[in-house]
Amino acid sequence: MISTNGITLRFGKRALFEDVTIKFTPGNCYGLIGANGSGKSTFLKILSGELEASKGEVVIPPGARLAVLKQNHYEYDNCQVLQTVIMGHARLYGIIIQKEEIYAKAELSDEDGMKLGELEGEFAELNGWEAESDAAILLNGLGVSDTLHYKFMHELDGVDKVKVLLAQALFGNPDILLLDEPTNHLDLASVTWLENFLSDFENTVIVVSHDRHFLNQVCTHIADIDYGKIQLYMGNYDFWYESSQLALRQASEQNKKNEAKIKELQEFIQRFSANASKSKQATSRKKLLEKITVEDIRPSSRKYPYVGFKQEREVGNDLLTVSEINKVIDGEQALCNVSFSVSKGDKIAFIGANNLAKTALFKILMDEEDADSGEYKWGVTTSQAYFPKDNSAYFDAVTLNLVDWLRQYSAEKDETFIRGFLGRMLFSGEESQKQANVLSGGEKVRCMLAKMMLSGANVLLLDEPTNHLDLESITALNNGLADFKGTVLFASHDHQFVQTVANRIIELTPGGIIDRQTTFDEYFSNPEIAALRAGISVDTF
Repeated sequence: MISTNGITLRFGKRALFEDVTIKFTPGNCYGLIGANGSGKSTFLKILSGELEASKGEVVIPPGARLAVLKQNHYEYDNCQVLQTVIMGHARLYGIIIQKEEIYAKAELSDEDGMKLGELEGEFAELNGWEAESDAAILLNGLGVSDTLHYKFMHELDGVDKVKVLLAQALFGNPDILLLDEPTNHLDLASVTWLENFLSDFENTVIVVSHDRHFLNQVCTHIADIDYGKIQLYMGNYDFWYESSQLALRQASEQNKKNEAKIKELQEFIQRFSANASKSKQATSRKKLLEKITVEDIRPSSRKYPYVGFKQEREVGNDLLTVSEINKVIDGEQALCNVSFSVSKGDKIAFIGANNLAKTALFKILMDEEDADSGEYKWGVTTSQAYFPKDNSAYFDAVTLNLVDWLRQYSAEKDETFIRGFLGRMLFSGEESQKQANVLSGGEKVRCMLAKMMLSGANVLLLDEPTNHLDLESITALNNGLADFKGTVLFASHDHQFVQTVANRIIELTPGGIIDRQTTFDEYFSNPEIAALRAGISVDTF
């Protein structure tokens, strides 16, 4: 268990947290959510002791061990991989070092012998004899092969370093586990392994993540940071979101009878409880949801942008044909004989291990880059709107305020109209007068989405659109694309985003493509596709 008592954190006159008192109990996984800048990562640093609060205290029971996912990927560069994982259990690793120092002596004194006896006893109690094998199991589960276990950390690439640091946090069954964006840079297989690990984990977990599918799979509670306070809710992210939206709708319908409101909420709780299913957590989560009362469901004060795409003209049957496109990037075949045609209503997710390949394909289709060979043809009735992964060219050298920036891309130049569009994307009042070149990453993304909404295009191309967005904006974009009547071509690492938007999957591999009319989850559960993928040795996502 870990709790806080009256935690307050101030930066000058601004209070990030104000008198936060909260308790996190064993056997539960808490998803810490909040808008960008609300202090999610900062709160984890306060819990871990890395950052001191202005007032209040963090209470951890004596003897409880706390583990944190480290963010410095270079901290252990001179350590071996297995050693780095075991270092996650500071006491055990300290015993190993002390034992080695004593055994290295030419002669052992009686005092050394007594000390060794004490150390060996504690070493055994801490499962020290299984430390290397336990560390190897964690590494293998996360996709770090045996061949890397005895290499030094500086010899690993960035993705494998992230996996090793995650294994370090998980090592030794910590009593309290703090994870800040643990799924970043993980492939689908590693994320699935981590979901299963945390579902079976019996101690306390507090996790920050923008991956809604991950939060839905592992969380028993949501801890919502809002206006400097933290409110606990039972259930996973989807339950929190849908229940808060339901309560918000009911609060706005003043004429609705109270009895009808209660009945609607009760039916909602019952429906969600019946859908709870996840290995060992299925029973416990179902019991949690059954304990929820109508009073537990409250509207959230969180603001969501409005994302809605409308096509000015309906596309014809001749939409897009791609024929044998090839592209070599940095000496490697990124696109190999890529051929496909796009039909009306397709919402295609492009997946694959090589992110450069997906970006290159989108740039080729938008005439921003040339293919080495091959061709493509857009239908005459199509109009395209493009969301590039790197949007810096649209902002960095621009000295316009947001009203004037967005006006460039609008046929309607009236300021009231432009401000209305900006307001939908949460730029209201003085926010609309911000300079375009000083926006944060998330603000730039919202501006690019507003630009696309104004275009009226019937084909949308989006390259990693959820990067830099908070959960509220991701949810709004997800809903907007799911409701869009036109055609969408996109790449994303967000599992739920792909699952709920795409009706077709195209995987780019070094040897060609795999193209299936299916959902994301069905794609990876299909044994025929699994065999095909294994035959050409490709990685997920």
